[in-house]
Amino acid sequence: MNITDETFDTANRRAEANKVAYPTAVSVRYDHRVARIVIVLASGLELAFSPKRAQGLENARPSDLADAEVTPSGLGIHFPRLDADLYIPALLEGFLGSRRWMAAEIGKIGGSVSTQAKAAAARQNGKLGGRPRKPKGLVVV
Repeated sequence: MNITDETFDTANRRAEANKVAYPTAVSVRYDHRVARIVIVLASGLELAFSPKRAQGLENARPSDLADAEVTPSGLGIHFPRLDADLYIPALLEGFLGSRRWMAAEIGKIGGSVSTQAKAAAARQNGKLGGRPRKPKGLVVV
Protein backbone atom coordinates (compact mmCIF):
# COMPACT_ATOMS: atom_id res chain seq x y z
CA MET A 1 0.00 0.00 0.00
CA ASN A 2 1.42 3.34 -1.01
CA ILE A 3 0.93 6.18 1.41
CA THR A 4 0.63 9.50 -0.34
CA ASP A 5 1.38 12.86 1.20
CA GLU A 6 -2.33 13.61 1.10
CA THR A 7 -3.20 10.40 2.99
CA PHE A 8 -0.48 11.14 5.55
CA ASP A 9 -1.74 14.72 6.08
CA THR A 10 -5.33 13.52 6.43
CA ALA A 11 -4.31 10.97 9.06
CA ASN A 12 -2.38 13.62 10.98
CA ARG A 13 -5.40 15.97 10.94
CA ARG A 14 -7.63 13.18 12.29
CA ALA A 15 -5.11 12.42 15.04
CA GLU A 16 -4.92 16.09 16.03
CA ALA A 17 -8.74 16.28 16.15
CA ASN A 18 -8.80 13.24 18.47
CA LYS A 19 -6.16 14.80 20.72
CA VAL A 20 -8.35 17.89 21.06
CA ALA A 21 -11.54 15.87 21.64
CA TYR A 22 -10.09 13.45 24.22
CA PRO A 23 -7.58 13.94 27.03
CA THR A 24 -4.34 12.07 26.51
CA ALA A 25 -2.86 9.56 28.93
CA VAL A 26 0.19 10.71 30.88
CA SER A 27 0.86 7.50 32.80
CA VAL A 28 -0.34 3.95 33.30
CA ARG A 29 0.33 1.39 36.02
CA TYR A 30 -1.03 -1.87 37.33
CA ASP A 31 -2.03 -1.55 40.99
CA HIS A 32 -1.43 -4.96 42.59
CA ARG A 33 -3.27 -4.03 45.80
CA VAL A 34 -6.64 -3.64 44.09
CA ALA A 35 -5.90 -5.64 40.89
CA ARG A 36 -6.71 -2.66 38.66
CA ILE A 37 -5.10 -0.92 35.71
CA VAL A 38 -4.87 2.79 36.51
CA ILE A 39 -4.54 5.32 33.69
CA VAL A 40 -3.88 8.97 34.57
CA LEU A 41 -5.11 11.45 31.95
CA ALA A 42 -3.75 14.93 31.23
CA SER A 43 -7.08 16.33 32.48
CA GLY A 44 -6.36 14.90 35.96
CA LEU A 45 -8.97 12.16 35.59
CA GLU A 46 -7.88 8.67 36.62
CA LEU A 47 -9.43 5.59 35.05
CA ALA A 48 -9.19 2.36 37.02
CA PHE A 49 -10.64 -0.95 35.88
CA SER A 50 -10.17 -4.67 36.24
CA PRO A 51 -8.16 -6.18 33.38
CA LYS A 52 -10.70 -9.00 33.31
CA ARG A 53 -13.16 -6.47 31.83
CA ALA A 54 -10.92 -5.48 28.91
CA GLN A 55 -10.61 -7.37 25.65
CA GLY A 56 -7.14 -8.83 25.26
CA LEU A 57 -6.38 -8.53 28.96
CA GLU A 58 -9.01 -10.83 30.45
CA ASN A 59 -6.55 -13.73 30.95
CA ALA A 60 -3.47 -11.65 31.75
CA ARG A 61 -1.29 -12.31 34.78
CA PRO A 62 -0.20 -9.35 36.91
CA SER A 63 3.35 -9.72 35.55
CA ASP A 64 1.97 -9.29 32.01
CA LEU A 65 0.45 -5.93 32.98
CA ALA A 66 3.38 -4.49 34.92
CA ASP A 67 5.22 -3.01 31.93
CA ALA A 68 2.28 -1.22 30.27
CA GLU A 69 3.20 1.98 28.44
CA VAL A 70 1.47 5.03 27.01
CA THR A 71 1.70 5.23 23.21
CA PRO A 72 3.47 8.26 21.70
CA SER A 73 0.15 9.90 20.74
CA GLY A 74 -1.11 9.59 24.32
CA LEU A 75 -4.34 8.08 23.00
CA GLY A 76 -3.39 4.47 23.61
CA ILE A 77 -1.98 2.04 26.15
CA HIS A 78 0.28 -0.78 24.98
CA PHE A 79 0.97 -4.03 26.84
CA PRO A 80 4.17 -5.41 25.25
CA ARG A 81 4.08 -8.87 26.86
CA LEU A 82 0.54 -9.44 25.57
CA ASP A 83 0.89 -7.52 22.31
CA ALA A 84 -2.39 -5.85 23.27
CA ASP A 85 -3.51 -2.24 23.00
CA LEU A 86 -6.29 -0.13 24.51
CA TYR A 87 -7.60 3.03 22.85
CA ILE A 88 -8.34 5.86 25.31
CA PRO A 89 -11.32 7.35 23.39
CA ALA A 90 -13.00 3.93 23.45
CA LEU A 91 -12.35 3.59 27.20
CA LEU A 92 -13.91 6.98 27.80
CA GLU A 93 -16.97 5.98 25.81
CA GLY A 94 -17.40 2.96 28.11
CA PHE A 95 -16.11 0.19 25.88
CA LEU A 96 -13.27 -2.08 26.89
CA GLY A 97 -13.47 -4.23 23.77
CA SER A 98 -15.13 -4.63 20.39
CA ARG A 99 -18.93 -4.54 20.19
CA ARG A 100 -19.08 -8.29 19.63
CA TRP A 101 -16.81 -9.05 22.59
CA MET A 102 -18.72 -6.67 24.87
CA ALA A 103 -22.05 -8.24 23.86
CA ALA A 104 -20.70 -11.68 24.74
CA GLU A 105 -19.47 -10.44 28.12
CA ILE A 106 -22.82 -8.80 28.90
CA GLY A 107 -24.58 -12.01 27.85
CA LYS A 108 -22.44 -14.02 30.28
CA ILE A 109 -23.40 -11.72 33.12
CA GLY A 110 -27.10 -11.85 32.24
CA GLY A 111 -27.08 -15.63 31.83
CA SER A 112 -25.43 -16.15 35.18
CA VAL A 113 -27.96 -14.09 37.12
CA SER A 114 -30.00 -16.28 39.44
CA THR A 115 -33.34 -15.11 40.76
CA GLN A 116 -35.86 -16.84 42.99
CA ALA A 117 -38.23 -17.16 40.02
CA LYS A 118 -35.50 -18.72 37.87
CA ALA A 119 -34.58 -21.20 40.63
CA ALA A 120 -38.25 -22.13 41.17
CA ALA A 121 -38.76 -22.69 37.43
CA ALA A 122 -35.66 -24.92 37.29
CA ARG A 123 -36.93 -27.00 40.25
CA GLN A 124 -40.37 -27.34 38.63
CA ASN A 125 -38.85 -28.39 35.30
CA GLY A 126 -36.68 -30.93 37.12
CA LYS A 127 -39.78 -32.53 38.68
CA LEU A 128 -41.18 -32.97 35.18
CA GLY A 129 -38.11 -34.89 34.02
CA GLY A 130 -36.19 -31.97 32.61
CA ARG A 131 -36.20 -30.62 29.09
CA PRO A 132 -38.39 -32.66 26.73
CA ARG A 133 -36.61 -34.62 24.01
CA LYS A 134 -36.99 -33.53 20.41
CA PRO A 135 -39.00 -35.95 18.28
CA LYS A 136 -36.82 -37.94 15.87
CA GLY A 137 -36.97 -36.84 12.28
CA LEU A 138 -38.11 -33.32 13.18
CA VAL A 139 -36.08 -30.67 11.42
CA VAL A 140 -36.03 -27.29 13.10
CA VAL A 141 -35.40 -24.38 10.74
